[in-house]
Amino acid sequence: MERPKIDAEKPKMTPDLLSELEWRGMIHSTTPGLDETLKKGPTVGYIGFDPTAASLHVGNLATVMLLVHLQRAGHIPIALVGGATGRIGDPSGKSEERQLLDNQVIEKNIAAVHQQLEKFLDFDPNRPNAAKILNNFDWIAPFTLLDFMREVGKHITVSYMMAKDSVQKRLETGLSFTEFCYQLIQGYDFYFLYQHFSCHLQLGGSDQWGNITTGTELIRRMCGGSAHGLTTPLLTKSDGSKFGKSESGNVWLDAEMTSPYQFYQFWLNVSDEEAPRLLKVFSLRERADIESLIERNAANPQERAAQKALAEEMTERIHGEEALAGALNASQALFGADATEALRSLSPRQFLELFDGVPQSELPSSWWDGDTTVVNLLAEAGALPSKSEARRRVQAGGIRVNKVKIQGVDAEIRREDLLNERYVLLQTGKKSYHIAVFA
Repeated sequence: MERPKIDAEKPKMTPDLLSELEWRGMIHSTTPGLDETLKKGPTVGYIGFDPTAASLHVGNLATVMLLVHLQRAGHIPIALVGGATGRIGDPSGKSEERQLLDNQVIEKNIAAVHQQLEKFLDFDPNRPNAAKILNNFDWIAPFTLLDFMREVGKHITVSYMMAKDSVQKRLETGLSFTEFCYQLIQGYDFYFLYQHFSCHLQLGGSDQWGNITTGTELIRRMCGGSAHGLTTPLLTKSDGSKFGKSESGNVWLDAEMTSPYQFYQFWLNVSDEEAPRLLKVFSLRERADIESLIERNAANPQERAAQKALAEEMTERIHGEEALAGALNASQALFGADATEALRSLSPRQFLELFDGVPQSELPSSWWDGDTTVVNLLAEAGALPSKSEARRRVQAGGIRVNKVKIQGVDAEIRREDLLNERYVLLQTGKKSYHIAVFA
């Protein structure tokens, strides 16, 4: 089968893909002979993304980075959005069956995932190894049940499918026939891409190994071809659990689901133990720069050089320069020396995202016609139970307004003190905030 040709004069940033992935700790398993296949010339490789949510999440990024490095090494990446498989649900790594989604929801999710993938891969058709986005609904939907059983199902035995970990781990809790067939459909995807796009490689998380090898086996049995698989270790939380779409604590790429500030803080707050691994997996800095940051972290962990570098790089890549600037301002507003100035630089949305979950009280515009002292505001907004308690706290030096420490019980609030002409941030303890909202 003829391989796609790439201009030999085009520089390759990481010509040895496997070596690059190896030092980054991104290889879990590979099929024998993959290295020889990659050295023969540009190789087409794909990863499937089922649109079971309106956004990709941090857990998906580890596999997205496989496609990034594939393209940087001069190979050709395909991002396969599972418009068909997403209507079934992959049992891999799940303890119970997924809820089936409405077709309209799936189509909306596909559009969102497509847009997010464009932030990582180069789809410029003028590039010799331009990335492609495909939807397996295009070739799965025309199949009738009988045709699929005759043309595909007869090539894989039930015993072969039963031996897969994704099946074995679900036998006790229950596995529907729908989910049982998932690996066969994914396997056919690989066969279809092999036949129509010269795709010789499927990549994915380590939980996809069974599905990937079903594909290589189908290719061998249906057309006598040879294909390969490569998996990367799953990204896990600090407690060892998987970053998935249905578990709590997800960090999403969609700014509506995880704000840029929260996204930035996720990377900034990774532990010193996790930082080297995450920096290698997600940063596109040169190896020398990454190793230097890791050394700095080890020598001066309080500096958090690796975390800061990773937080800035990832936030800018996903959300852009303006969102990164907002996230930095938000961090400054909470923890910096110029917190008040940083607060004033935040947009209304950034301000509310930063203090998401903080109690709010609405006050009428007529409030400015009466007693406008800080003590009165604390009591009327409900930040403290009474004026007497407010006076006591002010006298003890425990009250801040818009991050400015209040020095006396007669201190007043003026209209120009409002943030975004509407908000006043009241702080009654180290982590105790209340927002007064004026109509």
